[in-house]
Amino acid sequence: MKIILLTSSLALGGTERVVANLCNDLARRGDSVTLILTFSGTGKQFYQISEATEVIYLANIVGVKKISILSYTQRLYALRQLVSQRSADVIVSFLPNVNVATILSTAFLGVPVIICERSYPAVFPRFHWLNLLRRFTYRFADMLTVQTESVADIFRRLCPGVKAVCTIPNALPQEIASYRKTPESQRKILLSLGRLASEKQVDKLLDAFSAAAPEFHDWDLHIYGDGPLMMALEQHIESAGLHTRVFLKGPTSRPWEVMACADAFVMLSQYEGFPNALLEAMGIGLPCIVFDCPSGPREITRDGQDALLVPLNDYQALAAAMTKMMGDAQLRRCLGNQARDSVRRRFSHAHVMSLWDRLFKRVGAIQ
Repeated sequence: MKIILLTSSLALGGTERVVANLCNDLARRGDSVTLILTFSGTGKQFYQISEATEVIYLANIVGVKKISILSYTQRLYALRQLVSQRSADVIVSFLPNVNVATILSTAFLGVPVIICERSYPAVFPRFHWLNLLRRFTYRFADMLTVQTESVADIFRRLCPGVKAVCTIPNALPQEIASYRKTPESQRKILLSLGRLASEKQVDKLLDAFSAAAPEFHDWDLHIYGDGPLMMALEQHIESAGLHTRVFLKGPTSRPWEVMACADAFVMLSQYEGFPNALLEAMGIGLPCIVFDCPSGPREITRDGQDALLVPLNDYQALAAAMTKMMGDAQLRRCLGNQARDSVRRRFSHAHVMSLWDRLFKRVGAIQ
């Protein structure tokens, strides 16, 4: 099967990691894979792509990096030429702006187009230009994929006329199977991992840990990630006197390695698409505390059966959950084991790849 995948870049991020994993999985089994990156500045490649995958930077093909109506038209034409030359069986596009460009540039080529949404759609106001473009163009795609049924329902309302919506969750990386959580040490680690941006509410986590730190003197907080709030969070840590207990560790492309050395995981996002960090922490066997935000945590944790699911922005409940988790080693062991078994069964690599193959067959890419 000849497959073209499109996304903006391979910079640090959840969508980018999913795309990289999918490219590598498809190439590993023998499919012909082309990855087209559409970001005008090309961007830094954070994730490794198999040498068997053809990687194309659209900006290098066009030769124009400045954004204008003319350059956008040139990019659409160049994208159409690339697709035409490769005689693909199917096109898979990720992220809203890339989805719109893919639909416009491949019109009437006769190649099935699958578009993928990876974030919570209500983030943009109703009359935001991106929502308007989605509403106009998404009906021309052969399939829209999302990660949860709750998001699927939103897109059916947001994009009337869309042909079909299919739910495919993220898969656990195969490497996780070889990792197990290490035994607890004298100093314990509460781990958080994600982009250092306002929607992740890391500042609220710092406040919650600051309140708990005097009681749980053997716990430290390790925060992995990068983003625009790095400097503000460093100042927050200093002003709270937490510099010996809280550590900003920077980004990592292999999160399961640091997860295996932690003792519990916490995520306080205002919204998510389908949080890889939570899925992988549970897959390692970490007990987790997570806000019940839209969307993903409720589905991944089976309505809170496999983690401590805290009502969104309920900081009193968060404090109680942190006290419960950090103070009860037996709870941590039981909840971690339960989480690991649950997500490894429901989100295995083999199962998710079978969903992709079923989807390829459904749009006519596989006979």
